[in-house]
Amino acid sequence: MTAASLASYLVNSAIAPTALAGFGTGLSLIVAIGAQNAFVLRQGARGQAVLAVVAICALSDAVLIALGVAGLGALVTAWPPALTAIGLAGGAFLLCYGALAARRALRPAGEQALSTEGTTAGSVRTAVLTCLAMTWLNPHVYLDTVLLLGSVAAERGSLRWVFGAGAMLASLVWFTALGYGARRLGAVLTRPGAWRILDGLVAATMLTLGGMLLARTF
Repeated sequence: MTAASLASYLVNSAIAPTALAGFGTGLSLIVAIGAQNAFVLRQGARGQAVLAVVAICALSDAVLIALGVAGLGALVTAWPPALTAIGLAGGAFLLCYGALAARRALRPAGEQALSTEGTTAGSVRTAVLTCLAMTWLNPHVYLDTVLLLGSVAAERGSLRWVFGAGAMLASLVWFTALGYGARRLGAVLTRPGAWRILDGLVAATMLTLGGMLLARTF
């Protein structure tokens, strides 16, 4: 089968529409500004551990989407204490991270490190651990990817994995664009006070989401 005939087959069959539906559904769930996106944006703007952060986010989503398509959503629904524990840990983590971002935002501009140079092993390790916590301690990740996407994918029957693959691709495209696209802000972020504004937005996002998580958990 030639490339042209293969492309024609995919377009005329249900595979392409199903994959596009998965891509659109996945994209609609992750584009909204949240803790994970705010963190990826900040790392991308600083140019620190961007590849590692993007890879963690995309691979984590792929794993969770695969679990949802495989039917793990029913198990998560049957064990509410799991989401409660994740909500408590995630809410506390977001409040702590938001407080640190707020402290950075309140510092005089002269104390802010506006340079994106000098990424160290320690900063990479910190970024990786923080990204893992942002991703896996957020109960909304399980609700969106495992439960919601898993339920929608189940309706596609034998094409549910095609739908899931489309959603995984959406995650990869989004986080790659967000992480590496943010580097274009480098010139803007060399201005005095620019990092204070960004950290202020990050702090507001983290503190709000952390407070909401704890409020819903209790």
